[in-house]
Amino acid sequence: MAIAEGVRGQSPPVRARERAARAEGDRWLLLLSVLLVATGLVFVLSASQALAYVQHLTPLYYFQRQLISVGLGGAALLILMRIDYHRLRPLILPGTVAVTVLLVLVPLVGVQVNGARRWFAIGGLVIQPTEMAKLAFGLFMSAWVVKRGERLRDLREGFVPFVVLLGGALGLVILERDLGTALVVAAILVATFVAGGGRKRHLALLLAGLVVAGWLTVVLEPYRFARLAVFINPFQDQLNAGFQSTQALYALGSGGIWGVGLGHSVQKFLWLPEAHTDFIFAIVGEETGLVGTTLVLLGFAGFAVRGYRVALRAPDRLGLTIATAITTWVTFQALVNMATVTDTLPITGVPLPLISYGGSSVAMTLAAIGVLLNVASQGTRRNAQDHGRRTEADEVTDRGRGDRWPRDASSRRRPRLRR
Repeated sequence: MAIAEGVRGQSPPVRARERAARAEGDRWLLLLSVLLVATGLVFVLSASQALAYVQHLTPLYYFQRQLISVGLGGAALLILMRIDYHRLRPLILPGTVAVTVLLVLVPLVGVQVNGARRWFAIGGLVIQPTEMAKLAFGLFMSAWVVKRGERLRDLREGFVPFVVLLGGALGLVILERDLGTALVVAAILVATFVAGGGRKRHLALLLAGLVVAGWLTVVLEPYRFARLAVFINPFQDQLNAGFQSTQALYALGSGGIWGVGLGHSVQKFLWLPEAHTDFIFAIVGEETGLVGTTLVLLGFAGFAVRGYRVALRAPDRLGLTIATAITTWVTFQALVNMATVTDTLPITGVPLPLISYGGSSVAMTLAAIGVLLNVASQGTRRNAQDHGRRTEADEVTDRGRGDRWPRDASSRRRPRLRR
């Protein structure tokens, strides 16, 4: 309301300057998001045709579903980028409670795939609650951190409650046997804690605890420990535990510098498991080579730069923490996925944001980017208003002195005025 009143009270040049600043602040982040989504559609079409024909007798099955998800996510982006993110605050707690209920129910009544229950199937619609949890938990923690204020730096009133909330969120995700998503959620919440003003020594203690908890989660689950054991050298068991990693490396190696050409991948013909989902980056490398994978990497790097720039220029602490949470979500998950495909990290099972096939993933990520774009708009709008107020004040001062020359210490020599 205050912003709207300020806009109505401004002169036309100031309003024009504000509109230009708002467009300048949004367009690069939006452009990068659109380019990444377009890249994803191209490679989902390429990587899924063989599997889609075998399973559904039509090569466009997965591409068409992804296109619908992109449409829904794009609509959510356009809506949320126009809604003041402060108005979302009353919805954060109910949304978090609803997502928590879904996370509790999905291991009981969800659809089982590869030994894990992570999805609800409602007719032809498949929903993955953990993708909703990334946005819900990120917004909830942002609001919680802002409400704590300076108490966040206190051990009892800030750090301990945060650890309890973090442990609860991670426990709900791990119940679905989804360690990769738990890692991403941990990164989102920890980044929010840091952006909110948490102490460095508390952060060090928290990271140490997460490392220990992560290690115990791996060694106590046989299939996770097997992945870790084969991670160092997947070729020692390339027909069993190391099969997926070795096929991904073959795909990347076959691409060379320039790739074998769009649509000419060999690994997508049922050699590489999950070629259109978690391991789509390997198909990017095979078909477009080092050039293509570098461009994708640069796309996410550019997203990180623009996203954290939005956080630094946010008009308030809530905008800062929300922008940090969303930017960390997209870029950290992309980093983990690409590290998994290149065998830099053990297989974690997280999709490449905006590129991998997955309706819930792409739709929720686009919705989150819509919120991020609104934070960017609010920040550039506030900066434009501040600049406009300074400009108008300078003009009034100049008119009061009877001339148009600035009062500047560097302006020592001024032209003589005729008497």
